[in-house]
Amino acid sequence: MSILSIKNYTKVYGKDKKACDDVSLEVEAGDIFGFIGHNGAGKSTTIRAVVGVLDYEEGTIAIGGHDVKKEPLACKKVTAYIPDNPDLYENLTGIQYLNFISDAFGLSESERKSRIMEYAARFEISDALNDLISSYSHGMKQKVAIISALIHKPLLLVLDEPFVGLDPKASFTLKEIMREMCAEGSAVFFSTHVLDVAEKLCNKIAIIKKGRIIANGKIEDLIGEHSLEEVFLEAVKDD
Repeated sequence: MSILSIKNYTKVYGKDKKACDDVSLEVEAGDIFGFIGHNGAGKSTTIRAVVGVLDYEEGTIAIGGHDVKKEPLACKKVTAYIPDNPDLYENLTGIQYLNFISDAFGLSESERKSRIMEYAARFEISDALNDLISSYSHGMKQKVAIISALIHKPLLLVLDEPFVGLDPKASFTLKEIMREMCAEGSAVFFSTHVLDVAEKLCNKIAIIKKGRIIANGKIEDLIGEHSLEEVFLEAVKDD
């Protein structure tokens, strides 16, 4: 089952600057899909179009069979997005913010309580939930952002450089949760510079170079006997 379908997506800035050019990807149920490329290659531009915060000129993007442009609310109901530098409401406490997100997704009292308790314990921030977000470190804010993204059990989890700023324990926990989500039929689509993480975690990857997809498929088919780092550096060596 296709969770995320990107077909011939093109994003143009100005008159002729193509940030993304004819990008096509399929992320299916159970996939942990890594999106890899240098800075400026088009990763974040694609991700922002997927989650509906950036308009685009050509192509179609669908989540769970719903068109991102034509049915934005249907897409947002089943999607969670964590940007590389999440902005939270710093005048709220952690628990107030998580309850606000729970309200937005219509979660019952019992659903939100059990999920907040579970994820806060796993990310080891239970004792800090009554503190103002403005007092949190960057890593703490990132953990709250992750919990807020997981709280409604999304069909598609989209992350932009999710492991930057997380401590090793939190990174391990996030990887565990990704695998659990995908085992239950959801999908994860994320960009990363950390190639060894992508190689160990993902079952599929795509490499984007200057706005175009230059490699896309199952990771074992793409790397063969090589490492992902070797394949990536060979693919982008003219940059």
